[in-house]
Amino acid sequence: QPELGKPMRNCYSLPGPDFTYGMYMHKRDGGVPEAIGHWDSVKAKPQPRKRVMPRDFVAMGRAAVDEGCTTAREFALYYKYMDTRCKDKGILRYGGKAPPGMTFGQPPRPSTPFFDIMQHRFKELWMEEQRARTRVQHVVKKKVGIIGEVRENRTTFLRTHPLPVKEESFWHPQRFEKVWAPHNPTPD
Repeated sequence: QPELGKPMRNCYSLPGPDFTYGMYMHKRDGGVPEAIGHWDSVKAKPQPRKRVMPRDFVAMGRAAVDEGCTTAREFALYYKYMDTRCKDKGILRYGGKAPPGMTFGQPPRPSTPFFDIMQHRFKELWMEEQRARTRVQHVVKKKVGIIGEVRENRTTFLRTHPLPVKEESFWHPQRFEKVWAPHNPTPD
């Protein structure tokens, strides 16, 4: 029975001080002499053989037609001598090397010249653009005519050019005419 006011004791006895908990890892620790004398070098992996891609029959068929092949024999001879393979789309996957001179991503943005910032050059360029834009707008308005002229819209066009009056036709088909039928009273 547990003692009064104390937790119940564990029923297992702990191992001695030389016991290692977990998995024991054998290590070689010879210090500096072993590190200098025995380098753990990485062995070079053999180069994988170049993968042979399947034949591209669609491209070969197009090329054969362009060359003027019409019979099955001519196509077979063309396929035999002009062997076209599919392009490897995953050339850069799984350890493939990029072609020389190929870079990925976007090129870096050119640095802003500090001298132009100090002299407010960007403000001057913007002001010149605004002045040129207002000059162009003023020239366009002069070519159009009077600056205060009102543009013509559909309403003003119809006021000046009224639509021709449509003559009304009084003839109607007989079936659309309302026929007056005398009222027949019910017999009593």
